[in-house]
Amino acid sequence: MAKAAEQYVCQSCGAVHGKWSGRCGACGEWNTISEEAVREAPPKGLGTGSGHPRGRVLEFRKLDQHGEMEGPRTASGLGEFDRVCGGGLVPGSAILIGGDPGIGKSTIVLQVVARLAKQGVRCAYISGEEAPAQIRMRARRLGLEDAPLDLAAATSVRDIVATMEGADAPHVMVIDSIQTMYVDSVESAPGTVSQVRASAQELIRAAKRRDICLLLVGHVTKDGQIAGPRVLEHMVDCVLYFEGERGHQFRILRAVKNRFGPTDEIGVFEMSEAGLMEVTNPSALFLANRGGAADITGSAVFAGLEGSRPVLVEIQALVAPSPPGSPRRTVVGWDGNRLAMVLAVLDARCGLGLAGHDVYLNVAGGLRIGEPAADLAVAAALVSSMMEVPVPQQAVLFGEISLSGEVRRVAQAELRLKEAAKLGFTKALTPPVLKGRKSTLAVTEIARLPELVELFANDGVKAV
Repeated sequence: MAKAAEQYVCQSCGAVHGKWSGRCGACGEWNTISEEAVREAPPKGLGTGSGHPRGRVLEFRKLDQHGEMEGPRTASGLGEFDRVCGGGLVPGSAILIGGDPGIGKSTIVLQVVARLAKQGVRCAYISGEEAPAQIRMRARRLGLEDAPLDLAAATSVRDIVATMEGADAPHVMVIDSIQTMYVDSVESAPGTVSQVRASAQELIRAAKRRDICLLLVGHVTKDGQIAGPRVLEHMVDCVLYFEGERGHQFRILRAVKNRFGPTDEIGVFEMSEAGLMEVTNPSALFLANRGGAADITGSAVFAGLEGSRPVLVEIQALVAPSPPGSPRRTVVGWDGNRLAMVLAVLDARCGLGLAGHDVYLNVAGGLRIGEPAADLAVAAALVSSMMEVPVPQQAVLFGEISLSGEVRRVAQAELRLKEAAKLGFTKALTPPVLKGRKSTLAVTEIARLPELVELFANDGVKAV
């Protein structure tokens, strides 16, 4: 009897290897390669003989003759969640929610479907990890025990698909989590790459066929990526990441992919005893503890943009003399490579001599910033700490720094200034962006980074 073909698959990235090894050559993870049976493949080529049926010729129609998939959205009533989704849930869409363990993934999906169930939308919550009694206890803590929500514990995809194709199929279904589901025709354990891929494919196909909105909860690896095959993120319509630090009460729901709305949109929540409470004005919350920072050096307020929402956040920097050896560079909430570039520009173009100092950078509130517009605010915080001259408390900063030391324009400058004025700021240090347009803030335009250093060196920053 011929031996069944086998292959070795990395359970972190899905790469296939011809033999087992301790480390995956694709993603670099250790002890993630496991042996899996190869599914029977179809014969090579389509063939033209009598044993191979002729393919059906596709029937094409013009673009304007096809109907639109996106129907009326269903708003959950949780405004921050609806904002990240693009305005609500779309029938027939698949949404993948990932995040660290204990960050609040199950809590937020339970709040969403419970609110929808109270509005008369038929919702089903299928748990593959927790018992229904545990979910009921969580619902009692959140004050949602009276919601008419259908709840079951199951892991068989065949049973779930049969439920979705039944006469009483729900309109919204939660799968918590996709790593616990299994297809009985796939010979591997639940959670493996092949099982996650097959389970997601069957569930998404059934959801689109019956116009069911599918919410998939996914585990993440230690690098913060969705566990399982990378193709899983390509199969769904929307990918949401739940971010936040354990020591902070804030939670950020970020859309990294959305076929029915803008990407990089964020929703801000605050963890409380009653669950995740939405924060409608995150800028005021991130700056709430900054009242006594008038004479503190190394603090600057950055007027950022997350998706379509302007967000003001405090950037803190500390420059300290370094003992002999390699100086430390510690970054929280920003790109470490971007910090190294800003430090190099300050050294080469402004002559500050930061190479022999320890540098610590922190974005207050647990928010992670990814846009280059934060360069100017970071540079101001570093120069302020180095020269021991505080940044004006009522000033905001934004601008991208080039390797030549120029401060470049950024998108949506007027929207950033308008948000700053709304929160009581009166000054702004920006690149040349307004082109003669009036602003309620006193704007100081900075074309090159040495101009910013001169303001601190001559105490001109106090007059800004």
